Amino acid sequence: MPYNINHIHLKSSDPKTAADWWVKAFNFEIESDNVRDIGDRFIRCKSEGGLTVNISSERTDEVLGAGDAAAHLGLEHFGFDSDNLEADIARLEGLGAKLVDGPRGDGPRICFLHCPGDVRIELIQA
Repeated sequence: MPYNINHIHLKSSDPKTAADWWVKAFNFEIESDNVRDIGDRFIRCKSEGGLTVNISSERTDEVLGAGDAAAHLGLEHFGFDSDNLEADIARLEGLGAKLVDGPRGDGPRICFLHCPGDVRIELIQA
């Protein structure tokens, strides 16, 4: 059996606002939105490419550490293809993201953005 990526899970103090941002920014589709019996609001989204991205709040009695959209050890970012880096940077900044690195590169050009909810993303233009 192949080891396919099943989903990415983002934690947010306001899952609906976070999910709405991803819908606007990257055309995610919200597939379900409910409060689970463990106390968290759980929103299942699907990217245009078919990847499931779950966004949820704290579970009952769960205390979350602070997010960190800076470069760091562990899961550091996820990347999106871009046809026009500058246009996507401007569009995402208009939605509240902040450019933190780049654009740079001679072959593929890349940049990193700090997105709402302390999520770090990379844009890659081939």
